[in-house]
Amino acid sequence: MISDDPSVEVLEEDEPRAADGRVPGRRGLATRQKLLTCTAEMLRTSSYRDLKVVDIAREAGTSPATFYQYFPDVESAILVLADEMVTAGVERFARVAAVENWKGRAGYEAAEALAGEVMEFWVENQPVLRVVDLATDEGDTRFADVRTRLLNDLNNALAAASLEHQQAGRGQPEVDPNAIAGVLVAMLAHVAAHRSGFEFWGVRSADLRTVMARIIFWSITGAKPTT
Repeated sequence: MISDDPSVEVLEEDEPRAADGRVPGRRGLATRQKLLTCTAEMLRTSSYRDLKVVDIAREAGTSPATFYQYFPDVESAILVLADEMVTAGVERFARVAAVENWKGRAGYEAAEALAGEVMEFWVENQPVLRVVDLATDEGDTRFADVRTRLLNDLNNALAAASLEHQQAGRGQPEVDPNAIAGVLVAMLAHVAAHRSGFEFWGVRSADLRTVMARIIFWSITGAKPTT
């Protein structure tokens, strides 16, 4: 339940909270969302290291003091954006990875859909993902956790598919299914993150998707892709 009075505290853990732990009212939630939207938009043109509270507040038409009512710092706002991104990503990847049988043409089409979905997701969320990668490389465990949560379920789904084929006498019986899944997920994320670089050198996104789909299909099933 959300109170109309921003000073009223409601004890439901899933609701957005102000920096002091209280649940904002409708007007407060709208202000919070506007600050998040402006942060996301400014990340598209600015390095997050250069992004200042005063700039976000000005863009949102409010004050730094208001910003601090909802977020202790810029990184905290970005973490909220990252959490929202994770929720959306996990759902999207689960839909395309939910394949009952990876065999044959249907299996290959699922692999192609998965490759395409990850690439599109990276394009849509590039500003936040760029921060996640940078902060993770710098040892920030908060952002490292974001990346883990984003890809963990997908990794598990591909590992389960690999194991199922191995138990049926197919796939790559001499390889740990978790290793197969880990390499496939790393490939998907890395290629998606560098899509623009490939395109700069004349490599079409459609070809990247096809290559990844073939690798996914072969790695899981051990069979030549049915295209």
